[in-house]
Amino acid sequence: MTPAAGLVLAAGQGRRFGQPKAPVVIDGERLVDRAVRVLREGGCDPIVVVLGAWVGDVPEADDLVSNEMWNEGMGSSLCAGLRHLLDSTTATRVVVTLVDLPGLTGEAVARLVASPAELAAASYDGVRGHPVMINRNHWDALMLTVSGDSGARRYLDQHDVTLVEVGDVASGDDLDEPLAD
Repeated sequence: MTPAAGLVLAAGQGRRFGQPKAPVVIDGERLVDRAVRVLREGGCDPIVVVLGAWVGDVPEADDLVSNEMWNEGMGSSLCAGLRHLLDSTTATRVVVTLVDLPGLTGEAVARLVASPAELAAASYDGVRGHPVMINRNHWDALMLTVSGDSGARRYLDQHDVTLVEVGDVASGDDLDEPLAD
């Protein structure tokens, strides 16, 4: 099985959070750096980060993509990242994660990468969550269906998705509100 590319969606402004989440530091590490590290630990290569509302250096990422249309929602970031991967790599699959999943682990990503499925999603106690893994032969069709903040949800709902249980080694909870001091 060839390695999967990693794609971090980190372009949002974090409306509910009160600021872009990518540069937020939790446990001494920025969320964007943590997302890159977790994908790398899970076996992803190369790793691309899509930025927008916040733009900065992400030293461990292989490529940064600036999504000028970040305010249109996650769908535009997913398309920007997939277009970049289509143009710059021969990767046959991609693991797509959100920047605001502080409970995601490399072990969870590795389980997803190990799946032979064309479409796979992390599952937490049987409930589909993030990240998701998408074979390259789905990227063009997927990009035609995304809009706003729905990302790949509609496309995945219309296709067979293999759920890969990771709830025993990770949390799929996203960070929507600042942590209490």
